[in-house]
Amino acid sequence: MLKGGAVRRATALVTGGVLLLTGVALLVLPGPGLLLVLAGLLVLSREFPGVRRYVDPVRDRALRAADDSVASPLRLAASVLAGAGLLAAGVTWGLRPRLPFGGWATGSGLILSGLVLLGLLLWSLNRARQARRAPTPATPPSRLGSCSCSEDTEHAVHGRPPTGAPPGDV
Repeated sequence: MLKGGAVRRATALVTGGVLLLTGVALLVLPGPGLLLVLAGLLVLSREFPGVRRYVDPVRDRALRAADDSVASPLRLAASVLAGAGLLAAGVTWGLRPRLPFGGWATGSGLILSGLVLLGLLLWSLNRARQARRAPTPATPPSRLGSCSCSEDTEHAVHGRPPTGAPPGDV
């Protein structure tokens, strides 16, 4: 019988492998391929440290693709239509078993893909809105450039005498 650590590794291998292979398939099929590849790599990297080196590059590309999917109203509309199309195709394939690969096995897969796509679109849209709302960090005034502070503050901060002060009075 397998020990606890071996069971955990085997579970991570199977789960991560399924997510990874599904993600690779969805790179060419409709669906969130890069995000599933990332999910598979994250699961595998917890038990197999050698996989960790692939996580950051895939994370960067997946998040960039998620941001791009909601970058413009046209892309967002096209993505929503693709998700709705997957849902409609899933129902059609489920109700019409005479279609090639017809039946609920194919239909439920298409419906699941559509729901995952729409859910990830909502996540991406929420992420983009939060990024727009986040305050930008204030940059300190440059000592070489002009200062937007008052004259009294400027002489105290930059060591310059105020206008009209006698020379050497700082």
